[in-house]
Amino acid sequence: MNQKRLVLSSPLLEIVISRLSQELIENHNDFANSVVLGLQPRGIYFAERVVRELNRTLAGTNPGVTVPLGYLDATFYRDDFRRRDSPLRPNTTNVPFLLENKRVILIDDVMATGRMVRAAMDAMTAFGRPRKVELLVLIDRLYNRDLPINPDYVGQRVHTLDTQRVLVEWTEQGAEQDRIWLVDPE
Repeated sequence: MNQKRLVLSSPLLEIVISRLSQELIENHNDFANSVVLGLQPRGIYFAERVVRELNRTLAGTNPGVTVPLGYLDATFYRDDFRRRDSPLRPNTTNVPFLLENKRVILIDDVMATGRMVRAAMDAMTAFGRPRKVELLVLIDRLYNRDLPINPDYVGQRVHTLDTQRVLVEWTEQGAEQDRIWLVDPE
């Protein structure tokens, strides 16, 4: 049986989302030239929550402002795509705007090796050349990088071993409540 340790849950998760949204507003103001891309599959749930909080907060000062949100799947851009015994199943990409000269905020739930983010940056080029790309993650797994990629915005940093994994349970995926666990192997 796996050992699980709770890293984050509600209501602390809502506080983290609020803090991250405030940081984004400080750096992007009214989001006139900024867009959000949630990384498939699980980053979209976190991205939706962040954008919902951004829209709620911005409505007080800029009524009618809506932060553009898209979903990006980088499955076919992964460097391990053809090396797996069972092929990865792609998810939906929905980017209803051009990225040309936009400030793009990539959002994912867990940052580990950096390979998924690299793949996402390659996938983005199909939608234009962004002016700037930033990365926001809920959990930053320290000491697991394979590539020199680091997030600009972090919900929580977690010290992990290579053998451990981070399990994110979202209510949108059927969990009874939002929880983030650090799971030790058997």
